[in-house]
Parts: sequence; structure tokens; C-alpha cells
Amino acid sequence: MAAALQIAGLEVRIGDKEILRGLDLEVPFGEIHAIMGPNGSGKSTLCHVLSGKTGYEVAGLATLAGADLLSMDVDERAREGLILGFQYPIEVPGVSLRVLMEEALDERGVTGNERITVEAERFDTTRFLERSVNDDLSGGEKKRSEIFQMAVLEPKVALLDEIDSGLDIDAVREVSEAVEAMRSPDIAIVMITHYSRILRYLSPDKIHVMMDGRIITSGGPELAEELETGGYEAIRTRLGIEKRAETVEKRPSDFFTDTPFDV
Repeated sequence: MAAALQIAGLEVRIGDKEILRGLDLEVPFGEIHAIMGPNGSGKSTLCHVLSGKTGYEVAGLATLAGADLLSMDVDERAREGLILGFQYPIEVPGVSLRVLMEEALDERGVTGNERITVEAERFDTTRFLERSVNDDLSGGEKKRSEIFQMAVLEPKVALLDEIDSGLDIDAVREVSEAVEAMRSPDIAIVMITHYSRILRYLSPDKIHVMMDGRIITSGGPELAEELETGGYEAIRTRLGIEKRAETVEKRPSDFFTDTPFDV
């Protein structure tokens, strides 16, 4: 059986700026993989390219359950089973969450009222169904709603772009539990994050560290512990990796909050 997501030699640039530099990644069905890395390492660009955002020059290979992902349009990628959880979910006035899910399932030829009800109970989102999408929800509730939507749509690969961004400790725990609840033999989950705190509440099968546009090391819980203790510089030092000259320096805002526009 083909891996849910297979990436080999992925190179991405915008004009003269090289962002991803020969990135390799394999995520089997049934597993949760966490990708961690500092600002500017290319994590969000990876999500953008996989989900079909335009404006990039792309080379290399990316497959979804064996199918050539990079040759598909955005809507084809969604129909084939790729779904992206947004870092900053937006509100959609006038469209209820229930109607959104019914329309999405109808597009697939599925009658989904029972499925919507069951998954809403499982993820504690029943009270959101008749509201406009993300209307008057907290950060944690928005992220839990995103995971509920994924569970209803049953993707092959779920990309979670900084699912813990902007959440307090209680919300991080709740969202982590929701991610674990979504675990299934039929889905692969790729979770991108800056911080190891979310890994205290769930158990990814593998952790990857991404720097300078490529994955430099992979491992298990011990890798998260190393990051917690020494940060990304400790990883650089252990592997003998020097900073690229063009690496963007920290902005003042980075010391107070997650960077909203990571590359």
C-alpha cells in the first residue's frame, strides 16, 4: 500500500528566493507526524504548496496515496482526500456550519446528516452547527471545529498548520485531544508547530525538525525533549549545521507572539 503522503526532492522558490531545498518526507496511513521548526524554515510554504496555492516555482515529487499531487488543481486535491486546517480560521457570515458540511458532503455524493450529528457529538461541536462558520468562537473552539470538519469529510491526509497557534494551555490540551480522537488507520495527519508544548498532550508517531527549507533530523519523543531543553540552536550544534546567510532575523513581534506570516 502506498504511503498516504510521499514527498521526494521537493524544491520551492519565489523568484530568486529558494524556500524549500530538496525536502523529503513520508507519512504512512494511520500515523501522526509533527513538523517543528523556527520562523522562516519553510513549514507554512510546505502546506501552501501541497494544498495548491499558486505563485511558487515547484520541482520534485509529492504523491497522495500514490497519485501525483502536484499535477492536480486545488479542487482535485480536495476531492482526492487532502485537507488543510488553517492557522487562522476565518468567519463565514451567513453560512451555518451544518450547511457547509452538508454541501461539502453533497459534492461527494454523500448524504451526511447522520455523520454530521455523530461527529459533532464526538468533538463537542453540536452547539456550533446552526451558527455561521466560526461565528463568535474562541481560538480553541475554532480549531476544534476545524478538526470536526476533517472528521466528517474523512480525508486521506490532514495538514494542520500551527493548530496550536494563539491558544492558551487549556485550549491546547482540548485541541490535542481532538487530534488524537481523529486518529484512524485510514488517515495520515501532518501537524506543523513552532512549540513542543502541544506534544505534551498527544503522541505523534514521528517528529521532524525542519530548518532552512529541509528536514534535518527525525525522531521520537526524545527529539521534543531536546528541543524543550536546548531549542533549535542545540539541534544545529549537534548536527554541525550553520545558519544560512539569508536567514531572516527575528522581528520584535516574534518575541511576543507567533509569527502570523511564516514562509
